[in-house]
Amino acid sequence: MSALNVNAIDKESGSTLTLGGSGTTVNVNNMVPDVALSNRNLITNGAMNVAQRKTQVTGVTSGGYYTCDRMPIQVNGLGTWTVDQSTDAPNGFSNSFKVTCTTADASPAANAFSVFSHRIEAQNIQHLAFGTADAKSMTLSFWVKSNKTGAASFDFLQDDNSLKMISKSYTINSANTWEYKTILIPADTAGVINNDNGSGLQINWWLNSGTNWSSGSLQSTWSTYDATNRNASNLSVGGAVSDYFAITGIQLEVGEVATPFEHEFFGNTVAKCQRYYQKSYNLDIPPQTNNAAGRHYFYLSPNTTNGNKGDIVSFPVTMRASPSVTIYNEASGVAGVFSNGASAIVIVVGQRSFMGYATSAGSDFYAHWVADAEL
Repeated sequence: MSALNVNAIDKESGSTLTLGGSGTTVNVNNMVPDVALSNRNLITNGAMNVAQRKTQVTGVTSGGYYTCDRMPIQVNGLGTWTVDQSTDAPNGFSNSFKVTCTTADASPAANAFSVFSHRIEAQNIQHLAFGTADAKSMTLSFWVKSNKTGAASFDFLQDDNSLKMISKSYTINSANTWEYKTILIPADTAGVINNDNGSGLQINWWLNSGTNWSSGSLQSTWSTYDATNRNASNLSVGGAVSDYFAITGIQLEVGEVATPFEHEFFGNTVAKCQRYYQKSYNLDIPPQTNNAAGRHYFYLSPNTTNGNKGDIVSFPVTMRASPSVTIYNEASGVAGVFSNGASAIVIVVGQRSFMGYATSAGSDFYAHWVADAEL
């Protein structure tokens, strides 16, 4: 029997110690002490694999969550867009988030903007220790592709700290080419991230804007909020029809070294996304589709309210907050109506469940439901 070789890590020096006979060792000099190898990515759905709502939405002129979960676009008076969960992606990824301009705005009004965003729940980033002497720096990495080249802006905002901000620039060097970017985000010993279920940090990749957002200068250290400093390097996506911006492989991690993207099991990503948005439709079926799969039957147990009957629906994943719940007719997609045409009433019980019941007697009280607790 061959000897057992055990490699131990000296945390002080970062060197590898080999115990036993000869064997292969791993160099861990640049690893961050006390940071797990798993769950190190603070971004949910960074590979854009989960899209519970739809895979494509056209005619977008206002902000919202349209395709990839946890990935909204903010639009204010700047163009019309098609938003996709795209299959165009760099090697090692299957999907990206892509926005394409269908109505251009070559001269945006001063307050106009289009921005791709992500928000991180505050209680998930307490280990950053912002506001203490032990505050930690982070590294942001991502893959990006656009027909536009040149400098582009992104910013971080602290929602609990009067939107205290940092803004930086990255460069798209080659058109229509996937490029990998890494940016260091400094620690903030005077920062504020409350220990709650609100938004602790928001990250914004700027596509285009008017001068109210782009007439200032980039802020490489955490600074008082100034809107003019957010998009000082304006990429101007949307100045012409067919301009596009695509992104995937977003990773935000503690430390000053960008590690390879943390791919996780699809089911794990789905469960993380369901904390913010979930539905009774099958995962690949957009809400309001004529589809019986996954529908819920509500005519099960007595409900003392108004003498009508209903059912308690338990969420498979505890939601971030008490969600807004909408019941949809499975065939017509009409909101607030069961399959037999009876009106539906929803009582949200909390983060774990809701009650749906009918305002009239009858049978076949089938319907789909959608619950939304996005940041």
